[in-house]
Amino acid sequence: MSRDPHHVVIIGSGFGGLFAAKALRRADVKVTLIAKTTSHLFQPLLYQVATGVLSEGEIAPATREILRRQSNATVLLGLVEDIDLTNRVVKWRFHNDYQETPYDSLIVAAGAGQSYFGNDRFATYAPGMKTIDDALELRARILKSFEIAEFTRDEEARRRELTFVVVGAGPTGVEMAGQIRELASTTLRKEFRNYDTASARVVLIDGADQVLPPFGPELGARTKATLEKLGVEVQLGSIVTDVDDAGLTVRHKDGSEERIEAACKVWAAGVQGSELGITLAEQSGAALDRAGRIQVEPNLTLPTHPEVFVVGDMAAVDGVPGVAQGAIQEARHAAATIRARLEQRGAPGAFRYRDKGSMATISKYKAVALIGKLKLTGFLAWTAWLFLHLLYIAGFKQRITTLVSWALTFISNGRSQRVMTNQQMVGRLALERLGTGASGKLMRGGEVVPEE
Repeated sequence: MSRDPHHVVIIGSGFGGLFAAKALRRADVKVTLIAKTTSHLFQPLLYQVATGVLSEGEIAPATREILRRQSNATVLLGLVEDIDLTNRVVKWRFHNDYQETPYDSLIVAAGAGQSYFGNDRFATYAPGMKTIDDALELRARILKSFEIAEFTRDEEARRRELTFVVVGAGPTGVEMAGQIRELASTTLRKEFRNYDTASARVVLIDGADQVLPPFGPELGARTKATLEKLGVEVQLGSIVTDVDDAGLTVRHKDGSEERIEAACKVWAAGVQGSELGITLAEQSGAALDRAGRIQVEPNLTLPTHPEVFVVGDMAAVDGVPGVAQGAIQEARHAAATIRARLEQRGAPGAFRYRDKGSMATISKYKAVALIGKLKLTGFLAWTAWLFLHLLYIAGFKQRITTLVSWALTFISNGRSQRVMTNQQMVGRLALERLGTGASGKLMRGGEVVPEE
């Protein structure tokens, strides 16, 4: 009598979800991947979409296309809202179409969102950098500022439009600030007639005492010096206390406050684990850290629920940074554990992270890299960064088109992805006002309530 294959449900199509599915391609299991988007996002390159270097399709190939030859994998588009650990059921929906999917093993890789440290109202004026929607909105906001400055006659208003503030001096913030500076100083330099785009002010703000804290003081100091040489104003030991449409307020470590008038703000500071973490913690008794990540067992499972694995940005594992390699290695470990159990052989045991280094670009031909004890800067680090990121982009077509786009940008200083629409700029805020419980990801529906 035939039996149904072991059913593995995976939540999320990021690095954790996709690599877990691929690691199970030869296992005697049925894989169902449920994700709120139809694509696998290469998040480290989002800033290049936001600054016109790459298109969204080059860094976000369709998940179905990636897994099309994996016959044991099914992909479903849906937003997971609840998980019943007792009955082993995932509850999800697409708009108002509610579904339930049972599982034998579950891998939760729902990722993380932007954290505003309790000031969620900042999101209205300072979008984060976690999704394609975020990147397209930021691209529209950045390019819009240059456009408005062209016809603005009031010099104070023009200065406000040409002031760009990036909050957070981690890799994303450094890369974003460097690209905005490069966009203003080279790409757009001869395209406007009423002002010099190079006069734009780019400010990078962080509460830490150095740029790129995980890279160590030496590389942090070099990065800061390179940014300042490019024309980026770096403010360290500074905390943003308020954000509005026209600018933001910053409190420096000496206690003084500064008001920066800026039309375009980018939030690249802090992450917050998926809300599913709260659901899992309440049912399993697992603890959550301050970022909403789950304290998992050494083998990445939930306490009292060995059939449930949590990987990627949702898992709090000592020594594992919130980078792609951490999610990839955790996903493969979870898949290997499931296979070992089904084949009734020794499981891999505790997860061990193998640090393959950290890298960040600053601008064209300039980057920093920390690989073990090896510290690289400048062109060599930039070349290593290009090779590694190209290697991890999913899909042969995406690698080729990305390589061509990079080559054209580096040779000509031009950027082909500079289309912006009003919908991109205001769509997120408009969706938030649609009906009860609407979101910018999957809407519940309902009537559009007119503003009173």
